[in-house]
Amino acid sequence: MGFTVLIPARLASTRLPDKPLADIAGVPMVVRVAQRAEQSEAAQVVVAADSPRIADACSRHGVRAVLTRNDHPSGSDRLAEACELLGLQDDDVVVNVQGDEPLIAPALIDAVAHLLERRRDASMSTAAHPIASVEEFRNPNVVKVVLQSDGLALYFSRAPIPWWRDGFAAGITALPEPAPLRHIGIYGYRAGFLRTFPRLPQAPVESCEALEQLRALWHGHRIAVHVTPDDPGAGVDTPEDLERVRSFFAAG
Repeated sequence: MGFTVLIPARLASTRLPDKPLADIAGVPMVVRVAQRAEQSEAAQVVVAADSPRIADACSRHGVRAVLTRNDHPSGSDRLAEACELLGLQDDDVVVNVQGDEPLIAPALIDAVAHLLERRRDASMSTAAHPIASVEEFRNPNVVKVVLQSDGLALYFSRAPIPWWRDGFAAGITALPEPAPLRHIGIYGYRAGFLRTFPRLPQAPVESCEALEQLRALWHGHRIAVHVTPDDPGAGVDTPEDLERVRSFFAAG
């Protein structure tokens, strides 16, 4: 069996109410995400919904969905329940595609899945791309990652890492070489690890940085990172993001 794409979809959103159901050229956003994921090599694409409204919208457009509890504290908890509902085996590879990424590249999904299939020493996989501007490097909303020589993650941070001591002595005015890496929020897991991950105690560094993936590193798990030259672009977090994506689909 090939890998499974799971798309967690939560109805509540602070900045964009009912975000998964936001209309994009006549189709709900979460369905647009699933349609992109279906262009990957995944054996199945499933939306893990917290509301019957999301599940019903998916059904109307021929997208498979499972209804999960609506009180999960995180997306990984929702995905762990979805693994149980789908009866996935511990070694099955699951790719978590965020439900607000209607422009995600199918090739990126494939790359993250196949990387984890190859890297038996890793519990998770993810992706990153080179940062092109100082502004992006300084932005705490842009998560950075530093790698080991074998492509495993050393650390993720909202801070500008690696810190270029000599170059930044007078302030961050240029980028170090090679270019620092921006983390892309897509994850591959083995279903067995995904079942146990939400039960791991939260790491102090995780709560400090507000980055859930640091829990895996803190507990000694390895995260393999696929580096792509392409910037996948921002997801949909604000009304402005939504209008940008609507314009893309309207242009056809």
